[in-house]
Amino acid sequence: MDEKNLINKRIAAIAPSVTLGVTSKANAMQAEGKKVYSFAAGEPDFDTPEHIKAAAVKALAEGKTKYTPVAGIAQLRSAIADKLSKENGLSYTQNQIVVNNGAKHSLFNVFAAICQDGDEVIIPAPFWLSYPEMVTIAGGKSVILHGDEKNDFKITPQMLESAITPKTKAVVINSPSNPSGIVYNGNELKALAEVAVKHGIYVVSDEIYEKTIYDNTRHVSIGSFSKEILDLTITVNGFSKAYSMTGWRLGYCAGPLKIMKAVDALQSHSTSGAVTFAQYGALAALKGPQDCVATMVKAFDERRIYMYKRMLAIKGLSCVKPTGAFYMLPNISKFGLDSVKFSELLLDAHGVAVVPGAPFGVDTHVRLSYACGMDTIEQGMNGFEKFLKEL
Repeated sequence: MDEKNLINKRIAAIAPSVTLGVTSKANAMQAEGKKVYSFAAGEPDFDTPEHIKAAAVKALAEGKTKYTPVAGIAQLRSAIADKLSKENGLSYTQNQIVVNNGAKHSLFNVFAAICQDGDEVIIPAPFWLSYPEMVTIAGGKSVILHGDEKNDFKITPQMLESAITPKTKAVVINSPSNPSGIVYNGNELKALAEVAVKHGIYVVSDEIYEKTIYDNTRHVSIGSFSKEILDLTITVNGFSKAYSMTGWRLGYCAGPLKIMKAVDALQSHSTSGAVTFAQYGALAALKGPQDCVATMVKAFDERRIYMYKRMLAIKGLSCVKPTGAFYMLPNISKFGLDSVKFSELLLDAHGVAVVPGAPFGVDTHVRLSYACGMDTIEQGMNGFEKFLKEL
């Protein structure tokens, strides 16, 4: 057999996740007894709240260990629909919601469902590194639209309009953003929504960080402005970030019925439904007390303020102030290294793990997560600052 034909071309074109790669190297160094301060993983350092774990344990004890409908248990889908209506102003029926094995899986399914070969998907940069890979697997083509750092990396309606072609199928909106932490306000989103409606393109709205916001910032769902934009919006969310349920692998997508039917069909032949007892934990997350969310966000905010203050004090470094998520994206371009080399040298020299900006579409930046403990942040920033002074 021809060696070149052993692997599907779309799969062969996938770049491994740099985030996971950096985390893996940092873990290996720690296993060797080396001290590592990791800002790499986007994972809250809190345990899952007790009432959520208790609900899953109860479900196990009650024998809820069998297959569920592919789209998820009815109670959870109903609770999600209720949540989206009350909190986000989005009117979805239960049949328009599919529970997936993590929000990453939700996005994968959505791109697979909407992309024909050669369809273009507009992705504002900096972007979460998996979007382009998912589009490639689906047979689409990513059109990267670089936001201006002076405008907090946000794209404008004019920029979006100029990027649309007859082949454009969708635009991705991620607010709050990974990796920059920026949040689009209502007016900005409404203006982008009007362009999407005008051209009849889908909006894939990744809202996984919606509850992690600061400085009296308000999260707005782009699908909430009108029925016209709602009919073009696929809303993606999950439980990993807000409720520190990363290992539970539970996400969901909501959108036009025809797309959700396609997602359901795809999932029926790939993973089937999400873990049964975990879905009962997710149900408890939505219906139970929400003070656990506020507690985590308060801690993230304290870390954000401290890290940003440290960033501003470093000569030659600039950084957009994040108002959501738990990431910071400092500009390292004045230090003469690309983001990959910078990250490698920093980890080797001072045991500080950051993620190169290159796979996020910004090779002039690196990403730091402050979803880790304050001690890690303090010591890690000491090493980060020392490294920059040595350059």
